[in-house]
Amino acid sequence: MKSLFGLFILTFLFMNTEITLETFSSGPRLDWQIVNDVVMGGRSSSQMQVTDTGYGQFSGSVSLENNGGFASCRASVEQVDLDSTAGVKIRVRGDGQEYDFRVRISGPYSRASYRKSFTTVDGQWQTVELPWAQFEPTFRGRLLPDVPPIAPSAIREIGFLIANKQKGAFQLDIEDISAY
Repeated sequence: MKSLFGLFILTFLFMNTEITLETFSSGPRLDWQIVNDVVMGGRSSSQMQVTDTGYGQFSGSVSLENNGGFASCRASVEQVDLDSTAGVKIRVRGDGQEYDFRVRISGPYSRASYRKSFTTVDGQWQTVELPWAQFEPTFRGRLLPDVPPIAPSAIREIGFLIANKQKGAFQLDIEDISAY
């Protein structure tokens, strides 16, 4: 009976362990890169920086000119086995707009991005949990119905994107990103 109880406790602790992917309080751990619609002739601009108060700030302006309409930031992550996790948890303060949290994987579907949208509350910090099972595979904004669900152990890149005709200034403050 004791061994079953011990196994239950270990399983519970293991299943509830969070794996930190990024925290900004001591500077970014990851090398964040900007990819905006300028790669296709658009005019959007953005930046990812660490503020004096110790959080990441993804900000800029989305322009719909020249068939534009998106801004994004992304970073490669070390190979870490996330199969024991249920999703990603982000602590953010937004501007009331909708953002995508995106991941890319290694392997045969490495060109696809898996996305999960979330809406921020203007000026309020919030913790958002995004289950892996709800991520949708996409390529250049189009859903890919024949691509298998995300394999958490294959995740090699994480990022944020703002699109969907949300033109104008945006700002997303990020405290940390972890798998739960």
